[in-house]
Amino acid sequence: MDQPIARRDFLNGVAIAAGSIAGGMLPGMAVEASAAEAAAQDRPGYYPPRLTGLRGSHPGSFEVAHQLRDGNLPLQAPAQFETYDLVVVGGGISGLSAAYFYRERKPSARILILDNHDDFGGHAKRNEFKLGGRMELMNGGTVAIDSPRPYSVIATRLLRKLGIDPAKLDATCTQKDFYRSLGLGRGIFFDRETFGADRLVAGVGTKPWAELLADAPLGPKVRADIARLYEAKIDYLPGLSSDEKKARLARMSYQDFLMNVAKADPGVVPVFQAMTHDEWGVGIDAVGALEVWPFEFPGFQGLDLKPGAAPHMGFTASGYADRGSDRFHFPDGNASIARLLVRSLVPASISGRSAEDIVTATADYRQLDRPGRPVRIRLGSIAVRVRNVGEPGSARAAEVIYARNGRLAAARGKAVVLACWNMMIPYLCPELPARQKDALHYLVKTPLVYTSVAIRNWRAFKALGVHEIYAPGSYHSSVRLNQTVDIGGYRSVRSPDDPILVHMVRTPYKPGLDEREQHRIGRAELLDTAFEVFERNIRDQLLRILGPAGFDPAADIIAITVNRWPHGYAYEYNPLFDPDWNEREQPHVIGRAPFGRITIANSDSGAGAYTDSAIDQAHRAIDEVIAIET
Repeated sequence: MDQPIARRDFLNGVAIAAGSIAGGMLPGMAVEASAAEAAAQDRPGYYPPRLTGLRGSHPGSFEVAHQLRDGNLPLQAPAQFETYDLVVVGGGISGLSAAYFYRERKPSARILILDNHDDFGGHAKRNEFKLGGRMELMNGGTVAIDSPRPYSVIATRLLRKLGIDPAKLDATCTQKDFYRSLGLGRGIFFDRETFGADRLVAGVGTKPWAELLADAPLGPKVRADIARLYEAKIDYLPGLSSDEKKARLARMSYQDFLMNVAKADPGVVPVFQAMTHDEWGVGIDAVGALEVWPFEFPGFQGLDLKPGAAPHMGFTASGYADRGSDRFHFPDGNASIARLLVRSLVPASISGRSAEDIVTATADYRQLDRPGRPVRIRLGSIAVRVRNVGEPGSARAAEVIYARNGRLAAARGKAVVLACWNMMIPYLCPELPARQKDALHYLVKTPLVYTSVAIRNWRAFKALGVHEIYAPGSYHSSVRLNQTVDIGGYRSVRSPDDPILVHMVRTPYKPGLDEREQHRIGRAELLDTAFEVFERNIRDQLLRILGPAGFDPAADIIAITVNRWPHGYAYEYNPLFDPDWNEREQPHVIGRAPFGRITIANSDSGAGAYTDSAIDQAHRAIDEVIAIET
């Protein structure tokens, strides 16, 4: 358990800025050469996707923002500034899309994109490993092209222009039945702290539930009720129409449905508690029963609910789960979309020309911020002040002051697009109307952790007959082998004797509170958790699950990347806790209003934790920019 693992948390002094700023902000130099000189991204060998250790919101990416939030950041506007047509704050998919849309409308425009992280892509994070002489990829954030509704015309057109046809790629590249062909299925791990004994049961979806749970550390009534919920076709709301049932389900949590409507034993709650973590970031006590219905959660099959709207992001269920959009998972998640956008904006940075070859292409970060280029992407740059130059109603430019390398620098544009997190915007723009600032603060992003663990082989998974494990009481609530996708020159692992990546998900939560308060508590927990704590829990959990089949964490774990997202995915309104506003009164609508030459683009401003929302909001923000300039 104590065998050391090589860690590469920082690259070429990326964290120097955090250290120097913590001791006091140095007077800024804003001339172009000074803003870019000695930048880590300009050095040979700079390649953040291969970093391990603590990633996501990594050390050096947020400390200055917290100083700003707490009022501990002395601000002195630099005397000099760079000038662009557009300045974008945030290099995630929304910020990159905003730059793309602006260039479509104004091909000769000069654009500067600033991002606080050491890599572009925002939550679309790429984890890249070299295992056994081959490239192995995993998403460190956004998982897939996937939305509960069809992609808009705007988002679909952008994907097509980038060469992405999700349906075609999914049909030709995704090997959906590979693990099944090896006899591997899904399992549940019951931990001793929650259930009294460590026990893995395999065969979810292939065995009857009574057989599956025969050896589970659960009482007979709990086992019987779980089997009933999954297998029995019972109408727990007799005498009501489908619409009346939906109205009832929309006003109760899934936990309430299980306990008070389906009359299940309270012992089923710990088993089901984490089923909602991956999608909502909280447990079944804080997610509506109607919300989970389209996901085929147990207990609804006898209610005869008719296809129609469910509240979660306008879900429309056809039968049960109709996911709305086409689906495709690049090996690095939607980081490939971010890379395609960067290739389009800065062609010299990534070679190739297709969605297939982007996966194995190596980005040259030294090309991202070159003088004279029409689009420049500047990493490690934390915005600390955004203002209109003059009164908002008559301003002809807006300015961004940002911290980099321990200094302040400034850039002005005819417009500024804020493609960062809503919660930071009131601190960046204190002149915003109070009502707008309150609205921007309302949406509390979902904290979560996506962990990538490189292991020497996956013989233990093969011996246990599982490729995916649900662990409702454990530190990480899910564990699965990397998805099998062959695209371009990338080939997924086929032999259990070869190294592979394991994906683990953790969602910090506090049952019994409303969703936003749970997110706040979870965010604080993640920021206070050291990498060593994550590492110890990862080793312990994998040993307890896989150890009976010979897995040894000291010998078999090669590397660990913990993608920590205290401010994770965009908040989506929860009908259990949020008012039923009309559209104009919804906080995300109030919050995204333009302010002089400043517009807002991010998934928060669409109240949807999906890539299509990030793209659509970028397009709206650029429409507003064009209207302002006109």
